[in-house]
Amino acid sequence: MLNEFKTFIARGNVVDLAVGIIIGAAFTAIVNSLVGDLINPIIGLITGGVDFSNLFIDLSGTDPASLAAAKEAGAPVFAYGAFITAVINFLIIAWVVFLLVKAVNKLKEATAKKEAAEAAPAGPTELDILMEIRDALKK
Repeated sequence: MLNEFKTFIARGNVVDLAVGIIIGAAFTAIVNSLVGDLINPIIGLITGGVDFSNLFIDLSGTDPASLAAAKEAGAPVFAYGAFITAVINFLIIAWVVFLLVKAVNKLKEATAKKEAAEAAPAGPTELDILMEIRDALKK
């Protein structure tokens, strides 16, 4: 069983998956910062200062001052602003992944064309043709 486990771990797919998960976690932090620190303030400026992350509906009737105060008090809230932020995060991540996949596909296509050009049989060289002509004239 230990040898099977070593074989499983040593497979390229498992290592690639682990690297992808680690990079994905780091990428998530970057996207969260992009959305929270750059995009949401711009959207808030356009919408007149609305901060999506603090938008909520109080379901308890206690009328808390902020989402943090409502959560601290344990009041039930409908935090639709957090959902809007999550949707924005998702759209940004999906767009960046689309761009990455598009770039990788373009790179693979260019590499495949280059390999096909290198694999194409080369025609006879000038020297080969001259030697054939010489041999034909000798006959």
